[in-house]
Amino acid sequence: MDNDLRSKAWPDQEGRLTRHNSLEAFSNLPPLRTDIDRSYPAALNEKADPRSMASTPTLEAQDEAKGGHGHDHHDHAGGVDIFDPNRPKLGFKQRLHHFTWAWFTLPMSTGGLSLLIFAQPHQFPGLKTIGMVVYIVNIIIYVTLAALMVARFLIHSGDMSKSIKHPREGFFVPTFFLATATLITSSDRYAIPKNDVGLVWAVQGAFWAYVVATLILAVGQYSYVFAAHSFGLQTMMPTWILPIFPIMLSGTIASVIAETQPAAAAMSIVVAGLSCQGLGFAVAVLMYAHMVGRLMQAGLPNREHRPGLFMCVGPPAFTALAVIGMAKGIPATASQNHIGMPVDLTTIRTMALISAIFLWSLSLWWFFIAVIAVVQSVPKYFHLGWWAMVFPNTGFILATISIGNELGNEGVLWFATGLSICLLGMYFFVLFFNIKAVITQDIMYPGRDEDVEDH
Repeated sequence: MDNDLRSKAWPDQEGRLTRHNSLEAFSNLPPLRTDIDRSYPAALNEKADPRSMASTPTLEAQDEAKGGHGHDHHDHAGGVDIFDPNRPKLGFKQRLHHFTWAWFTLPMSTGGLSLLIFAQPHQFPGLKTIGMVVYIVNIIIYVTLAALMVARFLIHSGDMSKSIKHPREGFFVPTFFLATATLITSSDRYAIPKNDVGLVWAVQGAFWAYVVATLILAVGQYSYVFAAHSFGLQTMMPTWILPIFPIMLSGTIASVIAETQPAAAAMSIVVAGLSCQGLGFAVAVLMYAHMVGRLMQAGLPNREHRPGLFMCVGPPAFTALAVIGMAKGIPATASQNHIGMPVDLTTIRTMALISAIFLWSLSLWWFFIAVIAVVQSVPKYFHLGWWAMVFPNTGFILATISIGNELGNEGVLWFATGLSICLLGMYFFVLFFNIKAVITQDIMYPGRDEDVEDH
């Protein structure tokens, strides 16, 4: 019967594994009490105080200093406070053990910034050159992080499997694909000559490879999570959306590259992009229901994780951006012979604009919810989740620019320009604290990264 039960196991004092729901666990239970505390009904209506949920994890830092890998977040008497500035410093190899997939939120945000610079409605001489520099820097960051991740898996055997299966770090695996999506789109903007047939076809091949890979990810990762983990609603975090995010960005890639592709290929790309965008947004809406339920039942997340709420801004924003871009990407030669039905491009583009405005308003609502939540209780310690304050908001601003261009409204476009300046400031703000955290060993340190469960 044990094989049919999904449960967690932990070692007892003698090192043996025990199941918390095995039959033996019930043998020593005291008799069931029936005199329920009178205060119990009132307690049901009380929300947990997020501040009371925060604890100070400790660890056996001596084990890490010796090269051990197994004491990331245990609370032992005599352990070392991981938030103590005077805690033991670790070497590069030990810190590399805690180099998580969440690091790819950095090239995600940098790539998004390069796209935002390219799309600015109010250009000045040299702005595109700045965008090109950001694009090249993003490639360097992406390659460097990929090399460090490979080094982690080679030096610390077993880390790759553990990282993918981990109930928290596993949800950040899709950030690698999101960073790849920004590289594909920014490469099309900055590096692919429109008259180079070979490179245009290379972009098309990259798109289809990305669609296949992210579809496998979306189905495979959620299937594993459903089978291997059991999460309570009160633990719901926006990172649960991440496995569906990469395939959703297939629509965003399609909206960028469709205009540069041959007519026959462009139609296929638009249809595939629309399908992927629809799948991604539909699953995101299902996750929104859980997110709102979690906020209603358990309140806002712990202050250290509230920046992650900005992830909820992304799906409607990128969908708004994609539907406008894909509508514009439909080739003018599209006719009944191509897709089996009459195509009125004016009507399609009008419906795309209406849908985009509808979705943009939902993104705006989540943006304000996240801003208020973060301002109410500002995080004290840096986490890589802070990059959620950059990348999803990039999609929001890009969608604003697309809507402003379609409406021909200068007020909307100047509003987007103002938001772009704010986002640039936020990017450097997060980047500063990211670099500082690396130097002071506030991240890539036992108990301080996404390879521990702390919410």
